[in-house]
Amino acid sequence: MIALRVCAFAGVFLFFQSTSAQVDYSKFLHSSQRHSSLACNSCHERTDNSATPRFPGHKACTDCHRSQFTTPQVPMCKICHTDISSNNPPLKNFPASFNEPFNVKFDHAQHNTGSARPQRGCGGCHSSPINRGAGYAIPANIAAHNNCYTCHTPSSKSNASREIASCGVCHDQKAYRPTTAAARSYRYAFSHADHGTRERLACADCHKLTAGAAQTRQVSSPSAAEHFSTTRGMTCVTCHNGKRSFGGDLDFKDCKRCHTGPTFRMPM
Repeated sequence: MIALRVCAFAGVFLFFQSTSAQVDYSKFLHSSQRHSSLACNSCHERTDNSATPRFPGHKACTDCHRSQFTTPQVPMCKICHTDISSNNPPLKNFPASFNEPFNVKFDHAQHNTGSARPQRGCGGCHSSPINRGAGYAIPANIAAHNNCYTCHTPSSKSNASREIASCGVCHDQKAYRPTTAAARSYRYAFSHADHGTRERLACADCHKLTAGAAQTRQVSSPSAAEHFSTTRGMTCVTCHNGKRSFGGDLDFKDCKRCHTGPTFRMPM
């Protein structure tokens, strides 16, 4: 019986030994069981408002991986360093793209009220007309931090004193489906500049917010709807209601007054 127990314990030891040997320390995964159980600010600490994050310091790793740090030839150091043979190994550049998905949790309705609303409203984040002035740019990639960090500074807190500076406030381990600039609404020759201050129109006159909706459905977009009115939302006809559109003093009957894009074709 004693011998059987010894063999059993030996088997457990060998199991853990072989499992440990299979761990690939040359790659870091946020999605691993241990890493995903930790808060982002357990490893990532913001010290300034730089748009590009920094690699965590050694302490973020040695708290759990002290044995790997003291074992020769373990490739863990190569995750962050380019050359580990010197006494002061240089750091790699922080990656601009990732093999893991990082969802962006942004609530337009939440950022449209109180102190969370940018001073310039929607224009505080959406600017620089693209695609012939059809639509405004959508903050994306690491450069989008420049917009967010205007309010989300390293020491920032919400009105309820909740920390709003760490990665986990805006990101989690899920797929991200941003609104694409190739969407149908961008293909029409609509100019925000022509429909803005000069016409005394605000973003909310055409775009409506739905609190709690999915990322790509939070903000409504007016539809051309082939110029027919609809009860589902805003269309071109909401304003171009026949008094000036498609006829009248400004020659709106000419389709190409609005449809100037190179892909536009007259329907047959």
